[in-house]
Amino acid sequence: MPQPEPPVGTRAPDRIDPRGPRFAAAITSALLLVVVVLGTAGATLAAWILLAALAALFAWGAVAGVARSPWGLVFRKLVRPRLAAPSGLEDPRPPTFAQGVGFAVTIAGVLLGTFGVAGAVPIAAAIAFAAAFLNAAFGFCLGCVMYVWLVRARVIRQA
Repeated sequence: MPQPEPPVGTRAPDRIDPRGPRFAAAITSALLLVVVVLGTAGATLAAWILLAALAALFAWGAVAGVARSPWGLVFRKLVRPRLAAPSGLEDPRPPTFAQGVGFAVTIAGVLLGTFGVAGAVPIAAAIAFAAAFLNAAFGFCLGCVMYVWLVRARVIRQA
């Protein structure tokens, strides 16, 4: 997906291998599916704990960047050396923003689950799963699309 160019006079951030976020999305979608199954099967505490852990991982990716998140490090150290060079590199800002969106969705489920809102944990996990699965399976990053729209609408700036 084409990304907007950085404003004139600013340095673009280091580019990332686009397969890294897809790798992370594959692991994340599998774990989110486990949360959905656990939450609908009545294992609400286990589902809540796993969703809280995933929310923490999303926060890590949003703050540190996708390349320095745990799944990004696993990709860079263990997976990437075994692959051919990517056909191109991409701007890390949209996937990093997408991590923030994932954090917002999962932390909402965690907080609502903490206050006893029935079904909040598996519903939040299902929403996050849909987005992660689209990225993992088809390379379509909903959070990245949101980032591009918000930059074009000048709601957020490309720093």
